[in-house]
Amino acid sequence: MFWADELAAAATGPQVVNDSKTPSGTVHVGSLRGPVIVDTIARAMRDADVPVELRYGVDDLDPMDAQALLTPDAIERFMGVPLAHVPDPAGECHDSYARHFAGVFIDTFDGLGIRPDIYYWMSEIYGSGAMDPFIRRALDGAAVIRDIYRRVAKVNHPDDWHPLYVICESCGRIGTTIVTGWDGERVRYECRPDLVTWATGCGHSGEASPFGGRAKLPYNVDWAAKWELFGVTIEPAGKDLSTAGGSRDRSDAISREVFGNEPPLNVPYEFLNIGGKKMSTSKGLGASAADIVDVIPPEQLRTLFLRPRPNTAIEFDPAGTDAIPRLFDESDRLAAAAGGTEVRGELPADHERVFRYSLVEPDAVVAAEAAAYRPAFSHLALLEQIPGVNVMERVTAEKGGELTPREVSIVDERIAAARAWLEAYAPEAARIAVRDNLPDEASALSDAQRAYLARLDEAAVAASPTSGEAWQALIFGTAKELGLSAGDAFRAVYLAFLGRTNGPRAGWLVASLDPAFVHRRLAEAGGCAVAS
Repeated sequence: MFWADELAAAATGPQVVNDSKTPSGTVHVGSLRGPVIVDTIARAMRDADVPVELRYGVDDLDPMDAQALLTPDAIERFMGVPLAHVPDPAGECHDSYARHFAGVFIDTFDGLGIRPDIYYWMSEIYGSGAMDPFIRRALDGAAVIRDIYRRVAKVNHPDDWHPLYVICESCGRIGTTIVTGWDGERVRYECRPDLVTWATGCGHSGEASPFGGRAKLPYNVDWAAKWELFGVTIEPAGKDLSTAGGSRDRSDAISREVFGNEPPLNVPYEFLNIGGKKMSTSKGLGASAADIVDVIPPEQLRTLFLRPRPNTAIEFDPAGTDAIPRLFDESDRLAAAAGGTEVRGELPADHERVFRYSLVEPDAVVAAEAAAYRPAFSHLALLEQIPGVNVMERVTAEKGGELTPREVSIVDERIAAARAWLEAYAPEAARIAVRDNLPDEASALSDAQRAYLARLDEAAVAASPTSGEAWQALIFGTAKELGLSAGDAFRAVYLAFLGRTNGPRAGWLVASLDPAFVHRRLAEAGGCAVAS
């Protein structure tokens, strides 16, 4: 059973699924895994007729901190200030830094079919007073929370430490303050110059009411408080938060021992990695979520996150590799298998559910989507580079009939993605320029390769292949017939048409060209062997 369906089958009563993000700068594509996971859980619940509410929050009262400092988006003079109070670095298009970067990220959701029932901003939640009872309970239970930090995480706070960050009345920073006392109505706090390395406090000390948005609970306490406030029953967390003694364990203990509630079910999920390293825009690893959706359409992006179980790391390097074309191929295999077509290679046992949950619209008809004609992404990327080719007309001809409106939409989406991929991510081998004349580099062809090209031309005239698959089979078969290695055969084709020894899939390259041109080129390149 698909993992989200397992959760739905085990659910008892209405569910509240929650996720949130701190908008500390440009958000990389790996951060979409959490939203896709919670959306899929909500869909599975609805499929199983389990009442469910999906929430997504923005932790915009968090300070601009060390994480933000690593990004080019940071505004250093505001380090330590709540993100909701930092101005928009792009000008006046948003009310704050938080609104800008959270907005850019959240704008990708609808296109991916992620439509939370409720969006919330923690600056508004605190400002409304909704968190005031939890602040009071946390301050009253400060000794218990200090003990939890020691027991669970081996973090030792001094006896006068209280679980709260006050917004300094003098400098407006929240990341540099520490609360040292609580009398039941007001807190004593200090804004210390050396409390953290990434921001400098102003040195002010004083007393203040912590209520009405003038203070924020530490992350672990805040997390546990939100669970009770919103009635959260399921909240997945990334691997970094789910380690033993980590944030999730601390929040679980605070939820039970301070707020008296059983914490929600955790669904730990792994990272999206590049070369074994967690994708992180702040460290130059990975593309931003806003940029990648221009290259990877929603169905394929959902497939990327949903094919493996959440606790499986995903290795994905879009730049200079064939990772994106392979993702399309895998998505197409899932569609074909869901439609009852036998496909090569291994599929997940629950491939029909993976395909269903990869679709953008939750109520899409799976059978109709699976039956839709989906031209290979690599083929479209190839056609885009052939002068004079009308890609839509070529695809229609290859299908052998008119495209449905849905198929036209799929092709348009893939053409746009192919163009973006070629511009930003494609490896050099995928970029082609078919030579109008036999390339000078073809002089490097061996006699055996020339004889092979001449025989390939004869075989093509006899068989009249039209598809990439048919040409690929002919290229392989002719090489086997003449005892030429596949590598030498492909290099011969590339030299004849591109003037180099590598390129995109040769069968699809040749199939994309005018048959008369292909015949002339193969005959000319093969004729060199006769002439010599």
